[in-house]
Amino acid sequence: MSFCWSHIRRYYMALFLFSLGRMVFSVNVIFIFRVVLQTPDRSIRGQICRQIYWFYKMNRRVVITGTGLITALGIGKKQNLSGIIEGRNAIKEIASFDVKSYRGKTGGEIKEFNFSKKLKRLRPSRLDRATKLLLTAADEAVLEAGLKEGLPQDTSLILGTTLGGMFSGEIYHHSRIYGKKGRPSLILDYLAHCQGAHLAEEYGLNGRQFTISNACASGTNAIGFAYNEIRSGRVHTVIAGGYDTMCEFTFAGFNSLQAVTPSLCRPFDKGRDGLVLGEGVGVMVLEEMGRAEGRGADIIAEVIGYGEASDAFHITRPEPGGVSAAAAISDALEDAQIDASLIDYINAHGTATSYNDAMEARAIQRVFGNASKTIPVSSIKSMIGHLLGGAGAVEAVITILAMKEGVLPPNLNYKTPDPECPLNIVDKPGQRISIKRAVSNSFGFGGANAAIVFQDVNV
Repeated sequence: MSFCWSHIRRYYMALFLFSLGRMVFSVNVIFIFRVVLQTPDRSIRGQICRQIYWFYKMNRRVVITGTGLITALGIGKKQNLSGIIEGRNAIKEIASFDVKSYRGKTGGEIKEFNFSKKLKRLRPSRLDRATKLLLTAADEAVLEAGLKEGLPQDTSLILGTTLGGMFSGEIYHHSRIYGKKGRPSLILDYLAHCQGAHLAEEYGLNGRQFTISNACASGTNAIGFAYNEIRSGRVHTVIAGGYDTMCEFTFAGFNSLQAVTPSLCRPFDKGRDGLVLGEGVGVMVLEEMGRAEGRGADIIAEVIGYGEASDAFHITRPEPGGVSAAAAISDALEDAQIDASLIDYINAHGTATSYNDAMEARAIQRVFGNASKTIPVSSIKSMIGHLLGGAGAVEAVITILAMKEGVLPPNLNYKTPDPECPLNIVDKPGQRISIKRAVSNSFGFGGANAAIVFQDVNV
């Protein structure tokens, strides 16, 4: 028995010393491996070595060097940032299809988008709207990252979407209904991974490629997955993000669920009565910090934590107590190794539906306690609509812009506080604040919960 306890003591001693080694690695490393070598049992030695290996691998720092953004507020970060500072409402009456028979009639449509990119490998006439938006935002991110001419061929691509090329599928469906032939390529565009495949082909990327479709958490999942891929050492550079486009199929579906408001989108307001759909794309370039610094890249922000959890409760309604949503936020903070009191801003999922906002408020209260009444909270959906699978990525980019600019994105149309949502809602535009660390939440149908933590580079 004493022999066994001796092995266990050595096992934990090695892990403890290695933890200290993060601060004084050069002093402790020799002693750590001496402890390992003195352990006679080969299987335990192997286990210790594996733990040390993964501890090292999973502590690589991950930074963001470029972002791209398209929403109803405009094309590119500059237009979006000015809209956020001004508190501009980009939600208007839907123009792309007839909405007379629907409960809700407004949405966050992207106006005046003209695809002008000169393609190297693809034909513009064969690309769907989602791919064109994705390529445009990705170009902005890659350009800011300083990789327009030097994007590594083994760069990974991780995207989140709920609809993929649903708009193309809708066009094909309409053609068949009205007796027209229908273009076969539209069926290919309908597949959720198709837009990512187009992007990889145009950029000549042969690295790892994933498309995540996990309801409204998809975009945040994609960034979180990219973060874990880089810090584990599997990859060094990832283009990550999320996207979704407006189409009548989706609009009709949410109307049939009675989830769409006939008036204004007002997250966390006592009079909230439903969401507004939108469209858009958010993309970012993530890199291992050492590699980014080595090539002299300008670092915009750092990803320091990611968490996720599932409700296992209902296919559309969130678990009322916010237990799993709180678990996702807590996991992200624990992953970041910071206390909840260090968060300066929460970018809420805030759909403006009765159940979702009350649940999210409870989740925030569970994690932040009394601080939930003072930490600024807002939902950008009040300005651009709910972008479904693209929401998490777009809101992550907006959170980073807010952090860099030192401005709080406003929660428009907030007039009457709800006792069920006792949060510090950002009800006016243009409020300036130093944001060193921020959390961005995404909670989707089926109980898909995700949260991600960003940190300013100057912290």
